[in-house]
Amino acid sequence: MTRQMMRLTSDGERPFLDIFSRGFAGPRRLASFSRHQIDQIRRTVRGAPEVMVKVTGGGKRVAAVAAHLSYISQQGELELETDEGQRVSKDGQRMFLKDWHLELSAGQYRKSRGLDGSPRSLKLVHNIVLSMPAPTPADKVLAAAKTFAREKFALKHRYAMALHTHQHHPHVHLMVKAEDEHGRRLHIDKALLREWRQDFARMMRDQGIAANATPRAVRGQGKRSPKDAIFRAQRRADSHALRERVESVVSELSTTGTVRDPAHTKLQETRSAVMAGWMRIAETLENQGEIVLAGDVRYFAKHLAPVLTDRERLAQEFIRHLRATSTPPRRQDLTRSRELERSR
Repeated sequence: MTRQMMRLTSDGERPFLDIFSRGFAGPRRLASFSRHQIDQIRRTVRGAPEVMVKVTGGGKRVAAVAAHLSYISQQGELELETDEGQRVSKDGQRMFLKDWHLELSAGQYRKSRGLDGSPRSLKLVHNIVLSMPAPTPADKVLAAAKTFAREKFALKHRYAMALHTHQHHPHVHLMVKAEDEHGRRLHIDKALLREWRQDFARMMRDQGIAANATPRAVRGQGKRSPKDAIFRAQRRADSHALRERVESVVSELSTTGTVRDPAHTKLQETRSAVMAGWMRIAETLENQGEIVLAGDVRYFAKHLAPVLTDRERLAQEFIRHLRATSTPPRRQDLTRSRELERSR
């Protein structure tokens, strides 16, 4: 039997705003926008919450899959829900996982490219997270996640899920078996993730929750810097790469008072393309009679956040860290300093 990769694609309409994410000049000049496109523009410029769909890894051994299953069930405190509608408790997890027959996945090995000739293992499962920012109701996120899993994987790939509400944003952990019963593997790439975001946003809207799925460049946002990256660079012994970057930034700041990054020019070109695209959208909306929304688009485009590279963002974070951790001088210390100055 021939084994092949399998990609599950979306049947939905491709959002025209996606073109910005590659830094192109924006969508072609349209005579008018459809109602679907106008709704998407309105959600974007008025700040509708953005959904998150990401792959967080996947176990290559049965023991690793079992460990992740225990994690998403919070060590058995939460019941898991499966593709067959079963509720799996802590005691039933081992039997449930055994029913997936992961050890028999015929396509889990690739031919080795190394010198030793040993096969390279592949993921047995894909670990996926579906999330919405607070204060989205957790039950709505779970309902949308169930619809997402059913539409994408039912009768194709086995899966199990659990809702987490212990953090500030409700999210669902979805574990999907990488290989179906016919040996075809689920291949997840960036294009498919974009489609999944769009579909999950639509499913959230079906739950009555305003939700959007647009590229970060469209909204004028760069990559998110790791939270408390500076603090972790100082505290963790395994943050050598980050520490080196921080030290380089600190050195340049202390020498020149600023940080320059050649990559800034490329980002600025992308931003200019995004701005030009938004201005064309505003012009088309005006011609279509959507005067108020055209004004919102122009305001949105003119107030995008400044363009920052990773290095510039790290410098900005370092400066904020210094300001947050510096202790202002006490009044008596200031008085003592003045007395010393007068005595000299």
